[in-house]
Amino acid sequence: MHESTATQNEVEQGKQALAPVDLRSDTVTKPTPAMRRAMAEAEVGDDVYGEDPTVNRLQTRAAEIFERDAALFVPSGSMGNLISIKIWTQPGSEVICEERGHINQYEMASMSAIAGCLPRTARTADGLLTWELIQPLIRPKTYYISQTALVSLENTHNMAGGTVYDTAVAEKICDEAHAAGLKMHLDGARIFNAAAARWRAAQSVARMTRKFDSLMFCLSKGLGAPVGSMVVGAREFIEKARVYRKMFGGGMRQAGVLAAAGLIALEESPKGLPADHENAHALAVGLSPMKGIHVDAAAVVTNIVVFDVQGTGRTAAEISAELKKRNILANPTGPTTIRMVTHYDVDHVGIERALEAMREITRG
Repeated sequence: MHESTATQNEVEQGKQALAPVDLRSDTVTKPTPAMRRAMAEAEVGDDVYGEDPTVNRLQTRAAEIFERDAALFVPSGSMGNLISIKIWTQPGSEVICEERGHINQYEMASMSAIAGCLPRTARTADGLLTWELIQPLIRPKTYYISQTALVSLENTHNMAGGTVYDTAVAEKICDEAHAAGLKMHLDGARIFNAAAARWRAAQSVARMTRKFDSLMFCLSKGLGAPVGSMVVGAREFIEKARVYRKMFGGGMRQAGVLAAAGLIALEESPKGLPADHENAHALAVGLSPMKGIHVDAAAVVTNIVVFDVQGTGRTAAEISAELKKRNILANPTGPTTIRMVTHYDVDHVGIERALEAMREITRG
């Protein structure tokens, strides 16, 4: 074997030996050592009977942080959103949301299949609705027309690249919707990311969400817990939510082993989100000058980067496959768009590896 060939093979083997840089989602985070210890030592009981002390502590703490009456631990964010929709609507109702919103695109049409509702959507470039866009979608009060019951916002907006609502805009929507007799739900899967957005002055999640009738946030995304989300609201709402959680198959027994990790995630993980956001911004800045890549680095304020690869002459799936060969994992979100999501299991070195892989691919 020639020396140059041997050297090249060693380089390729070295690349394969590196651990993957997983940018597919912040759902891929692994529990921290502190979470694992808390899970192993968790005090447990039967949560269907309301007797798991660790679950109860998590629910109490979530309610305190959001300055609400009560909270409920649910297996997933999708279930939390569905429970909320079910409570605020009846079969035949319409739910106003952004077209690319998670409840419309990625929850198996559960609002229709299970809650019996229809989505009524508007599409915006940044995924963020305004009252001026919502108002024309509200159905008139006529008996032979399906009636609007609920408006749901998403903050941050996943498929728009982690965009964040200005609190004043969200509150105007809540005020106007309430005046029109509508309920407001927040898909706040990444609400802690929204609170830590790069441009945002310090603002608590309670302050940002106080006018919503209900909200859901995820423990298992950027906060890093292995399983679970929380639904938060008034006590009467949470009592109804507990009923629907059971109906939908979400009643868990000794769930304290999961809630223990959720408590660590809730108290500790928000501190690390600004670093994730800086890594996402660095990723976007690094992608910007590459041939055939289009990304608005200035718009990347949280941990999600969505970029277009049409100018490369390749599809998003093809480029994602090339990245995978280099141990970089990313998801196509359309024929020419790719999403990369930063989280605490990807450091600055991982970002540089992803950028170098993209340079190789675009040069090729």
